[in-house]
Amino acid sequence: MIRKNPSGDLPQIHESAFVDPTAILCGKIVVEENVFIGPYAVIRADEVDERGEMEPIVIGANSNIQDGVVIHSKSGARVLIGRYTSIAHRSIVHGPCVVGNSVFIGFNSVLFNCEVGDRCVIRHNSVVEGCHLPPGFHVPSTTNIHSDSELATVPQVTANESDFSEDVAQTNIRLVAGYKKLSNEF
Repeated sequence: MIRKNPSGDLPQIHESAFVDPTAILCGKIVVEENVFIGPYAVIRADEVDERGEMEPIVIGANSNIQDGVVIHSKSGARVLIGRYTSIAHRSIVHGPCVVGNSVFIGFNSVLFNCEVGDRCVIRHNSVVEGCHLPPGFHVPSTTNIHSDSELATVPQVTANESDFSEDVAQTNIRLVAGYKKLSNEF
């Protein structure tokens, strides 16, 4: 469902993107080319700051927002999802938040008030808040990071984990084309 927010903003969705009919996109959202938004995802840009303004939620080209993902922002703060980024099933990205390019966010992970550098891998059931992950960092499953000072315990991404992230991104790019083709059959 595509709908306006109370401020009257309507999502801008590139014609090459695929948004599952069960997903909800509300408000000031920009979905770039070849993005896949899966079943029951909720992306909601409807809160304003103290001046009555809000930044858009931007989903970069060739990214995928998988089943049940929630993306929202507190008080109109910026949310930016980079290009070729995968946000896996039932994860939450809550702004303010900037997620770089070619990032993998694992199942059930939570991001809040953070910046995630390019090529980072955040494995399943992890929490990242209040910090800046430098490019190429790996957050193991079930890890909680709440400050920059905790980053010393976070190992770098291995080549195998980067390959997995790239495979997920490419798989979902192919899904966009397949689902767009199917939608033209009905």
